[in-house]
Amino acid sequence: MPKPVDGAAADAAASDLTGSGTAPGEPVLSKEPPTAFLEVRDLRVHFPTQDGLVKSVDGLSFTLEKGKTLGIVGESGSGKSVTSLGIMGLHTVGQYGRQRPHLSGEIWLNGQELLTADPDSVRKLRGREISMIFQDPLSALHPFFTVGHQIVEAYRVHHAVDKKTARKRAIELLDRVGIPEPRKRIDSYPHEFSGGMRQRAMIAMALVNNPELLIADEPTTALDVTVQAQILDLIRDLQKEFGSAVIIITHDLGVVAELSDDILVMYGGRCVEYGAAEQVFYEPQHPYTWGLLGSMPRIDRDRTDRLIPVKGSPPSLINVPEGCAFNPRCPYADVPKGGITRTTRPELTEVKPGHLSACHMAQEDRERIWNEEIAPKL
Repeated sequence: MPKPVDGAAADAAASDLTGSGTAPGEPVLSKEPPTAFLEVRDLRVHFPTQDGLVKSVDGLSFTLEKGKTLGIVGESGSGKSVTSLGIMGLHTVGQYGRQRPHLSGEIWLNGQELLTADPDSVRKLRGREISMIFQDPLSALHPFFTVGHQIVEAYRVHHAVDKKTARKRAIELLDRVGIPEPRKRIDSYPHEFSGGMRQRAMIAMALVNNPELLIADEPTTALDVTVQAQILDLIRDLQKEFGSAVIIITHDLGVVAELSDDILVMYGGRCVEYGAAEQVFYEPQHPYTWGLLGSMPRIDRDRTDRLIPVKGSPPSLINVPEGCAFNPRCPYADVPKGGITRTTRPELTEVKPGHLSACHMAQEDRERIWNEEIAPKL
């Protein structure tokens, strides 16, 4: 469960990051040893630009246990993929020009803190203990090398084996993820695969070293619905087989409904709601989550019913609104908040056991609006 972050302290921390990646006045992190397999504490990833500091992730905390799946959802630009790259240790100088992005907080994996670990240690973990399925397999796979070559390379980096042994392992994985004729297709190039087959090859590469944590970033993007269903079934089956913890990153609530045990809703680089999948889908406690649910097509809806879009656009992460980042788009911004000003940042608070929300509205008002206005329309 995420640990609530003090809003005022978080804003102070975000206001003046230095080149060292630390923030004057940032919240003091818990010194308690992690108890979960994966524990992210107050993660911040900020990018210096000519226009200002882009606060892509701004105080994110969550935990994940082995064998469980966490779905991270939100619109494009909410910080989902930046979070995953932070966990993987893939924010480097070369990606963003001369200035290194500022990372602060803590990322604990199996008792080891990753943000302060030396690069060689993280490199040994990446691909073996932590692996990632990237959202665009056509660009993630190198066009000049065969699919088999790339899977073999990923395996040999972490195992002292010859090419023949590694090739046998690659064929096993290609067969396991449903690639037909794996002994033949191992020598194919990425452009010779269909979109669904490329995604299966990416899954094979991600799982070749039996990772304990698998991050799937938009694993069904640009795939037709039949192939999407096959990929989701494959991820679920492989998770059971390998016992991995899984993070699914998507904007598609249908995907997280299919796979996730817990759901984390991100907006403007922050967590606005977190809870078990059943809680978030059937008793959501944040207006942004209501908007996501209202804009989701459902098979049991009348065909003449219109979807309910979230009005407006996501905020600029350089000039995030003071207080609640969703306030300018919130249809309930004028509901009395008990004297709380709009410039006060809402804290993640537990509204029910294991269910957290960052909203200034009183819980009674949220439940009334959900039951009387939102739920009947869904």
